[in-house]
Amino acid sequence: MRSLVVRPNNLNRAVDSWFTDFFRNPAFDFEDNRAFTPRVDVAESDDKISLSFELPGMDKDQIKVMVKDGMLTVSGERRSDESSENKGYVRREIMSGSFERSFTLPKHVVADKIAADYKNGILEVSIPKAEEAKPKEISVKIA
Repeated sequence: MRSLVVRPNNLNRAVDSWFTDFFRNPAFDFEDNRAFTPRVDVAESDDKISLSFELPGMDKDQIKVMVKDGMLTVSGERRSDESSENKGYVRREIMSGSFERSFTLPKHVVADKIAADYKNGILEVSIPKAEEAKPKEISVKIA
């Protein structure tokens, strides 16, 4: 970034140049056509594995959860606002488009009991563990 040297007659040009350089900084470059990939948190407890996907601005009919051949796949499409073309955006950082995230399921889960719930932009997928995968406590007798 260039240093800002301001002379009274060049103030407007200097400010314009500073803003142009600032927004050309790679930290602010969102024009790279990256694919929309929702973030996910994965948690595990004794009884289940939970996945939480960030999907703000989507309706539940835009989201698909599928289990096949030991894979859990979450896919969908976040559409951009059709009327946004006339809003005069200078910058758009909210990504849209299709996505697909796939996860290999562990062997000791109950695939036919997987459940999904979508609320307030968060998709919660609950994967119950099979009984043999749950920790067991064994009592020890002392003689």
